[in-house]
Amino acid sequence: MRWFLITAALLLVAMVFQLGLLAYAMYALLAVMLLSRVMARQWAENLEGARECNRVAVNVGEKVAVLVSVTNAGKLPVAWVLMEDLLPRDAIIARPAKIQMHGKRLHLAMLPGGKTRTFPYQVEFRQRGYYQIGPLVLETGDLFGLHRRWHMAARPHFVLVYPEVLALEGYDLASRRPIGEVRMTHRLYEDPTRIAGVRTYQAGDPLNRVHWRATARTGELHSKVYEASSVAGATILLEFNEGAYDPRHEPYRSELAVTATASLANALYQMDQQVGLVTNGRDAVDRIRREGWDPDPRTRKAAQRSVEMLDHSDRLRPQVVPTCRGPEQLTRILESLARVELTDGLDLAALIGETASRMPRDATILAILPTVSPTAACALGNLRRQGRAVTAIVIAYEDYEFEKTAGWLAAEGIETRQLRNREALPNVCRDYVLG
Repeated sequence: MRWFLITAALLLVAMVFQLGLLAYAMYALLAVMLLSRVMARQWAENLEGARECNRVAVNVGEKVAVLVSVTNAGKLPVAWVLMEDLLPRDAIIARPAKIQMHGKRLHLAMLPGGKTRTFPYQVEFRQRGYYQIGPLVLETGDLFGLHRRWHMAARPHFVLVYPEVLALEGYDLASRRPIGEVRMTHRLYEDPTRIAGVRTYQAGDPLNRVHWRATARTGELHSKVYEASSVAGATILLEFNEGAYDPRHEPYRSELAVTATASLANALYQMDQQVGLVTNGRDAVDRIRREGWDPDPRTRKAAQRSVEMLDHSDRLRPQVVPTCRGPEQLTRILESLARVELTDGLDLAALIGETASRMPRDATILAILPTVSPTAACALGNLRRQGRAVTAIVIAYEDYEFEKTAGWLAAEGIETRQLRNREALPNVCRDYVLG
């Protein structure tokens, strides 16, 4: 538009001062500009694009093959087209990088009428997460660079990268059973179907506990003693509020927390115990734009901003995978852990208050956290005082960090274990799940 205004102004000056040569030049320039504008619009409308991804869910370290194709559906050739498949910039420039490119995702080419150009590349994922590939942005314009058009040619693909799962030492995955007995951490109820013995009748014993055969044989009232039902499995409580994690140790400490959660969930699932997940982290899916995108953006940056995932989400809803057994239980937990992100929403105390009623009493509450506030420690202590079994794994590199957090938890009667680094994870997890 600016060039049109300048040209029109020069044409007006030429007509006022009767400058014939300048007037003819401006007429020619206006004609070229109008023709270029029409051609650029037509070229952009004739361009079509598509993308194929061979996988939508991978593990850390694996690659996804992407094939992008661009077709000129018109009869006239497109003089030039810049093809770029957008990737999340934060994941590329992060230190360490979350994804690595193999091949080129940016190409400049001429497209004859009715022809298709393809370009393949691969994306290697180095950290768990939920990643957006695309959209495909096509840019073309006139030969003089006066008019440019951007066109969204292919919707984004989303790839889920599962967290790492470390095998626990002393656990035989081939036989799907632990080496040793499973430790039962807490006793809550008596199981009336399992008689452990007989004892002398005590005042207050109900009649259905009276062992009549022993009473008839001895001449004194005796009562049955039942075996206590034991707490098996765990509801894993993952603290993922960014205020609990020191920025100097990120993203290493938070990723260690996710790896520990995934490894424990996998071990409990393999032992056919119930397992669930509760966390105050944000779900990456909540950041996906749902209002669509601008089909005719004015700039390349506007095109990228209109479709990329949001930087934040204001939702405060906790993520909960109900504690139970089932063939798909581990998959649900790993998918949730793949998408979980640090957030400044609910803190640990608020999370416990929000979800305590949804945690079953017949499973240990296993809290995984880097530090704890007095309020959060009190909230965990309240769970223990309600008759629940509560254990904590504290992610602390130094002993003084662990001692500070363990002190608050010990005051509430909560058993704690220290997780120093990734190498220590198999031993810490084994100490919890194996007897």
